[in-house]
Amino acid sequence: MPCNSLDRGVKPDSRYAAFRLAVALLVMTVGAAGMYAVPVVLTAVQADFGVARAEASLPYALVMVGFGIGSFPAGRVVDRIGLPVPLAISGLCLGAGFVIAGWASSFTTFCVAHGLLIGLLGSSATFAPMLADTAQWWVRRRGIAVAICASGNFLGGAIWPPVVQACVESWGWRATYVGIGVATAIGIVALAALMRPRPPAASAAPARPGFGSPSETPFGLPSDKAIVLLCIASLSCCIAMSMPQVHIVAYCVDLGFGPARGAEMLSLMFACGIVSRLGGGFLADRIGALRVLLIGSAMQATALAFFLPVRGLVPLYLISALFGLFQGAIVPSYAVVIREYFLPHRTGGQVGAVITCAMLGMALGGWMSGRIFDLTGSYQAAIVNGIAWNLLNIVIVGALLLRSRSPRLDGLRGAPY
Repeated sequence: MPCNSLDRGVKPDSRYAAFRLAVALLVMTVGAAGMYAVPVVLTAVQADFGVARAEASLPYALVMVGFGIGSFPAGRVVDRIGLPVPLAISGLCLGAGFVIAGWASSFTTFCVAHGLLIGLLGSSATFAPMLADTAQWWVRRRGIAVAICASGNFLGGAIWPPVVQACVESWGWRATYVGIGVATAIGIVALAALMRPRPPAASAAPARPGFGSPSETPFGLPSDKAIVLLCIASLSCCIAMSMPQVHIVAYCVDLGFGPARGAEMLSLMFACGIVSRLGGGFLADRIGALRVLLIGSAMQATALAFFLPVRGLVPLYLISALFGLFQGAIVPSYAVVIREYFLPHRTGGQVGAVITCAMLGMALGGWMSGRIFDLTGSYQAAIVNGIAWNLLNIVIVGALLLRSRSPRLDGLRGAPY
């Protein structure tokens, strides 16, 4: 029988909740290796295996597909048995995936290792379940807590690319992959042991204007339909988000700046994304996560448009930083929106479903951008494609915000936590 955290004196908004948040941050930072190593080695892998740019983008797409597909069942399992066992298994699979990919003699083996072990069985348990778990442990400062947790993903994005690039230059991409595998397996298994207590019983929080109240009919819609809309929104915004994240290194190589400059831009992008995520969490506690989601999506589309005319090295650094500042708050906002508007007993599965679609969007967007490049010889059309998908996200989130503010829905809200 799972232990009752409240009986053990472990409560929401407590010192233990803060300690658990720190552990979750580390887990997400280490687990992010599965997402951010591939863009750095993309051109080296392309040359090693003799494949086209779209094919070289496929391992990243498979990581995102596996990551996404695995997020929903991982969330459901964590809802049932807690974090330690699924998290430890994910760490072992993640490490094994990197080692096998580093030893791969064929591009097919390299791709399978990324999709199955690094994505589906590895990284999937280090993101959505962490967000859902953190949302359950905090009430008064839920927005900033989830933002801090989600910052681990961008902290990993800031740390891993330059580390991977330096190791590749010294030892080659294969030895680098084996080293990452050993480090991630040891790190995640050790951290999993520190997260044994289950989330406390959901605690009520006073209703505030502009914030959702958990209900069986969020936004005046059946719960399943509301989740589907959030899934479509997350898919579309992440198709747009993936274009610079996946292809900025290759773009710099094409412009003659070299992969090291691209890795620096990717690192800068994610470092600025940490600021955005923390700022978005701060705002979510004050104006509501749904508004933060809409603002972040609109700003991301603006930053993506800035890439269209840019060719110089310094402007690319500036736009990369701007893109990170504008888009960082988007993904964690979904977890807070779900905790604000939906009943809490299925939080892990619901957050997992939305993150599944977000990761599928990253996968589709990364592959789509590579395919458009192969067809046109340029990333310009890929940027326009990302902007179009971003506009779909803005329409959906804007419509949900309007429905959430409708007076006729007041009677539908307020179901107890």
